[in-house]
Amino acid sequence: MNRKKSVYPFQPPRERGTWRAFGLAALMHVLLGLFLYHGIHWQNSTPSGAEAELWTEIPNQPAPAPVETPPVKVAPAPPVKDEQADIALQEKKRQQQEAAAKAALLAEQQRLKLQAQQEAEAKRQQQLAEQQAAQLAAQKAAAEKLKQQQAQAEKLKQQQLAEQQKLKQQQLEQQKAAQQAQLEAQQKADADKAAKAKQLAQQQAAAKKQLDQERRTRLAQLQGLAGDSPTGNGLAKSGTGSGSGGTAASPGYADKVKRRVRPNIVWAGDTDGLETVIAVRCSPTGTLLSATVQRPSSNPQWDAAALRAVQRSDPMPLDTDGRAPASFTITMRPAD
Repeated sequence: MNRKKSVYPFQPPRERGTWRAFGLAALMHVLLGLFLYHGIHWQNSTPSGAEAELWTEIPNQPAPAPVETPPVKVAPAPPVKDEQADIALQEKKRQQQEAAAKAALLAEQQRLKLQAQQEAEAKRQQQLAEQQAAQLAAQKAAAEKLKQQQAQAEKLKQQQLAEQQKLKQQQLEQQKAAQQAQLEAQQKADADKAAKAKQLAQQQAAAKKQLDQERRTRLAQLQGLAGDSPTGNGLAKSGTGSGSGGTAASPGYADKVKRRVRPNIVWAGDTDGLETVIAVRCSPTGTLLSATVQRPSSNPQWDAAALRAVQRSDPMPLDTDGRAPASFTITMRPAD
């Protein structure tokens, strides 16, 4: 023993139980690794917890840095320590490592949950912004379409108003032209009527003058033949100008006078109770020498119309002997 000490004077003395302590320490490390493995595997599932909806934007915070567990320096076992102290020290280290692992795992889970919530909120905000943009675009398109429709309707209304005004102007021009043409036609008709009336008056005046001259001539001729001319009175059988010729006229002479005078009657007035007797003097050839109203009716206008009808019937028809009665009367009734 003395020789060994003299050979290694600075070597510490051997302690008892060193290998046993190292074995126990290795066993504890193995058990700690198994516990941590099973503990982390057991905490892999997301723990059910309360959910809260965030209404304010959470600033992006950096994820908490994992807690680094400082390496545990294994101090050399004191020369005087028992096995229980080593076991307690190893247990304390194991608990510290477990607590650090649990804290790191919980911090990671919170970071992942917060990140998921932030991503969901950002996605929701993006969808809301897209929906608002789509609604705004749809409203803008609808407003533009409505504006175009209103512009088209206004344009169509203006065109219709212009067409209506144009049509109204054309109608007014046509009416004006028609009125002008009608006025010109009326003026022309009035002028023609006045000219015809003037011409007719001139013709009537000339005819009357000629008739008076012929009557005077015939009357002068008949005065010389008065002794040879038969006389007689006639009575009209109808109001249209027919008459019978007394003793000098045949029974059918009244029908001849009726057929001659009827077409010349022009009357559009009242026909009730009108009767006019006209005395007629003729030459043997039927020429009307005179016609006068012998018994007038209650209407002078009808008397004048009846007299004009007899005058227009000149010459009077001849009787069966080829001569007209010298004088007879005609009873005129418009109702017959």
